[in-house]
Amino acid sequence: MTTATAETELTPADSPAEAESSRGVRAVPDLVRRRLSTLDARLDPYSWLVTLVIVTAAAILRLAGVDKPKGYIFDEVYYPTDAWDMLQHGVEWDEKTNGPAYVVHPPLGKWLIALGEQVYGNRELGWRISAAIAGTLMILILIRVAYRMFHSIVLAGMAGLLMTLDGFQLVLSRTSLLDIFLGLFILLTFACMVLDRDHYRRRWKRALADGFDPAATYKIPRIVPWWLLASGVFFGLACGVKWSALFFAPFFAVLVVAWRWQARRSARVRGPFVAGLLGDFGYLILSFVLSIVFYLATWTGWFVTDTGYFRHYREANGMSEPPILGALLNLMHYHSEAYNFHSGLTEKHTYQSWPWQWLLLGRPVAFYWNGNGNCGAPSCAAEILLLGTPILWWSFLPALIALIWFGIARRDWRAYAIFAGAAASMLPWYWYAVADGRTMFSFYLLPGLPFLILAVVYVLGAIMTPPGGMASGAARTDRQLIGTVVAATYMVLVALCFAYFYPVFIGSTMPYDDWSVRMWLGGRWI
Repeated sequence: MTTATAETELTPADSPAEAESSRGVRAVPDLVRRRLSTLDARLDPYSWLVTLVIVTAAAILRLAGVDKPKGYIFDEVYYPTDAWDMLQHGVEWDEKTNGPAYVVHPPLGKWLIALGEQVYGNRELGWRISAAIAGTLMILILIRVAYRMFHSIVLAGMAGLLMTLDGFQLVLSRTSLLDIFLGLFILLTFACMVLDRDHYRRRWKRALADGFDPAATYKIPRIVPWWLLASGVFFGLACGVKWSALFFAPFFAVLVVAWRWQARRSARVRGPFVAGLLGDFGYLILSFVLSIVFYLATWTGWFVTDTGYFRHYREANGMSEPPILGALLNLMHYHSEAYNFHSGLTEKHTYQSWPWQWLLLGRPVAFYWNGNGNCGAPSCAAEILLLGTPILWWSFLPALIALIWFGIARRDWRAYAIFAGAAASMLPWYWYAVADGRTMFSFYLLPGLPFLILAVVYVLGAIMTPPGGMASGAARTDRQLIGTVVAATYMVLVALCFAYFYPVFIGSTMPYDDWSVRMWLGGRWI
C-alpha cells in the first residue's frame, strides 16, 4: 500500500497500457506523470487468482445449505411472498382482498428474489438463492475495488477475506431480505466511480502527452465519463431496492468533484476547481438523470399491468389522468404515501436498535430460533443471529478514527473516499434517530459494510508498509515486520472468531449451554 499524498498519488510506475503510448509521454514532466498515474488492475493474473480462490470459498459458505432452515425466517414472511405474487400478477398482491397490495419498498429487490423463485420454485432455495449470489458478488467486487485502490494483492485479498468471514454479511446473504441487494448496487456504484477516477486521470495524461498545454488555454479537454454514467445506472438500481440509497448521493457527488479537481490540479491546470466545474456538474446531473430513468424502469410491472396499488389513483378520485403523465403523478402520490409511512414508523420492536449501537453489536437481530431440536443433550438450541463477527466489528470504530488521522496526515484520497462511504451509511440514520425516533434495525448498516472493511484494511496496510510505500523500494524495518505480524495475527483471530460463531450464523442445533456461552453480551444478544 503506497502512502503517497494526494500530490503524488498513487504509484510512480505507469501501467503497461499507459507505457506503450510513448510518442509524447516523455514530454510530460515526471512529476505530472506520477501525479496522474493509475493502475490497470486487469493485467495482473495473480490478483485474479486470489480473487477466484476467495470468491469460491465465499460462494460455498453462502450457498451450502442455504435452503435451511425450512419455512420463512424473520422478514421473509414479506419479500418472498411479494416476489411470488409479482411473478403471477406483475405487482405485489393481497390474496385476502384479491387485489393489489400496499407495500412501502420499491420492487427491484423483490424482482431479484423472484428470479430465484422462477428457477427453483416457491420454496426456500428459490427465495434465498438470489441473496446468496448477491452476497458473493459483493465480495468479488470488493476485492477488485480494494486492489485498484491499494495496488496490493495482499490487501485486496484481506478485504475479500474479511467480508467472507463476517457473520453479518453471511446471514443476510442466506436470507431473503432486501438489504443485500442494496449493498451490492451501492458497492457497484462506488466501483464505477473509482474506475471513472482512473479513466479521467488517464485521459488527462494522454492529453498532456499529445501536446495539450494547460498554461496556454482555459479550455480543458473533453472527456466523456462513461464509468460515471454507469455509476448513475447502478445508483438508480440501488434506489429501486430501497430509498435509503439516496443517503449516499451527496457524499458520492462530492467525491467525484474532488477527484476531478485533484486531477486537473495535478495536470497544472490554471484555476483547476473552476476550470472544469461546469462539466463536472453537467455530467453529474446526466448521471442522476440516468438514475431516475433506471429507477422508474424498476417499476415496469406497476406501469404496464394497470393493477398496481394507486395505479389509477387520480382517476378514482375524479382527477384527470392523461397518458404517461397521469401514471407518473400516480406514482408520485404512491411515493408520498410510502414516505409518510416510513417517517411515522416509531412502533417499538424487540430487536430494534439505534445507530450508535450498531458498530458495538449492541442489539443484533434474532432471525430464527428453535429450542426443540435433537442434539444429544437435555436441552438444545438452534438460532440464526444477525451478528457481525465480533473481533472484526469491534475493530471498525478504532479503524475509522485511524482512517481520519491518516487522511489528514497524508492527504490521501483513499482515506477520504472510504470515510465518505462509511459516513453516508451511518450519519443520516443518526439524524433520524434523534429527530423522530424512527424504528431501526442493525441490518440498515449493510451498505456501509464494504467501506468499514476497507477502513480496517487501509489501517492494516499503513502499518505493514514502509513510510514511502512499497513502490518506493524502501527496505523493511522492524516496525513494518511487527506490523505484518500484527496484521496476520488479526486475520487469524477474525477467522477463529468466525468459526466459533458459525453455528449461530447458520442455525445449527447445539447443546443449549454451547449456545449460551456464545452470547457474550448476555441479554443484549438474546
